[in-house]
This record gives sequence, structure tokens and C-alpha cells, in this order.
Amino acid sequence: MTSWKTSEITQHLPALRGYARALTRNEAAADDLVQDALLRAYERAETYRPDRSLRSWLFAILHNLFVDGRRRGASEERGHAGLAGLWADRMAEAGQEHAVALAEIAARFDALPDEQRAVLDLVAVRGLTYQEAADALDAPIGTIMSRLSRARAALRAHMVSAKTEAGGTLRIIGGKDA
Repeated sequence: MTSWKTSEITQHLPALRGYARALTRNEAAADDLVQDALLRAYERAETYRPDRSLRSWLFAILHNLFVDGRRRGASEERGHAGLAGLWADRMAEAGQEHAVALAEIAARFDALPDEQRAVLDLVAVRGLTYQEAADALDAPIGTIMSRLSRARAALRAHMVSAKTEAGGTLRIIGGKDA
């Protein structure tokens, strides 16, 4: 018998799906990953410790399934194919400068190494504490802080280099600068 209720897991579904999307870079693969994680949680409910955060436990299951799948190479092809389509959609939608900037940040986020992208998503996007992220990823808190720092530095470096290359401002080609 489980010590958690279905309603407790349901409240974490949006965050789990978002984290899965950040890991897989593909909506269909993310949905499959969340479904597999929930199935694994149900099958191994006896391993849940009530003194541990249910949210961290679910994120740990999801993350471990992703890593296992990545090692087997099953999700890699789907991720790259989905990324190309996602990037094309983003470029087509970009009608304003901030949309272009957000697309560039999203692409840079997607280009981060898996470990850095996972930590950045858990802490900065999903709102987990460093300790919760450490529990979810089964890593020391110092490692979490280091990966987070490197991920943020990589995003900042890209933003600084883009600004420098553009001469500090974006210019409209073929139009008039007022």
C-alpha cells in the first residue's frame, strides 16, 4: 500500500511534464517519460520514504529513467528530430526582437550539457531547492551548485557575445534607425 494519494501526485504533473520536456526536447517523448515515471512510482511505491519529499522522489524517478534511456540511445534520435522542428517553429513565430532573444536563449538552453540543463531546469524553472535537486539527481549539493553556476555562466556568456557582435544593440536591416 502506498503512503501517498493519487491527488498528491497529480499536483506535481505539470512540473514533471515540464522537466521531462526540458530533458527530452520533444513533447511526445516527454509525455512517454512522465508516463513511464508514474508507472515506475506505482510499481515501486514501497521504496518511497514518507520523510522524503514526494516531489523530489518523483523527479528522481523521472530523471533516472531519462538517464537510463539516454544511455541506451533510444531517445537521442527523437530528441534531435524534435529540436529541428521546434527551432523552425520558433524562427517562424519570431516577429519581435524579444521573441528572437527568447528563441536564442531557448536554443542555448537546449545546447547545454544534459547535467547542466537538468539542474538549471529543476532549480530555476521548477523551483526546487538545491537540496531537493540534489536528492532528485542523486548528487552532492556542491555538484548541483557547480553545475548551476556553469549553466548560468554559459547562458550569460552567450548573451554577452551576442550583444558584442551586434554592436551593443540590434539593428534593423533594410529599415530606418530612428
